[in-house]
Parts: sequence; C-alpha cells; structure tokens
Amino acid sequence: MTQQQLAEAIGVSRQTINAIESGKYVPSTLLSLKISEIFGKTVNEIFMLEESDR
Repeated sequence: MTQQQLAEAIGVSRQTINAIESGKYVPSTLLSLKISEIFGKTVNEIFMLEESDR
C-alpha cells in the first residue's frame, strides 16, 4: 500500500502519512485506530513508545 492509498483510505493527506512514518507527527487516537484497522493490527503493533517518551 502506498502512502497515497493509505492517506485516501483514512481521510488525510499523503504528507500527513509521511510525517507519521518519519516520526515528525504523532497521530491522534482516531487516526491510529483507523490505521490499525486498515492493516488488521493492534495500535500497539504499529506504534511503539520511544525510550524518551517513557
């Protein structure tokens, strides 16, 4: 799946997906849930806390 396809599926821009992937943007709970649903994974399987966030 491309960034553009994912963006269209969850209703955001491709730039938002790029920012999430590069760690420049932390998605909202709603976006996180939409992404996890698309990939059939839990939010915890997709997003992990960095040591600095603990």
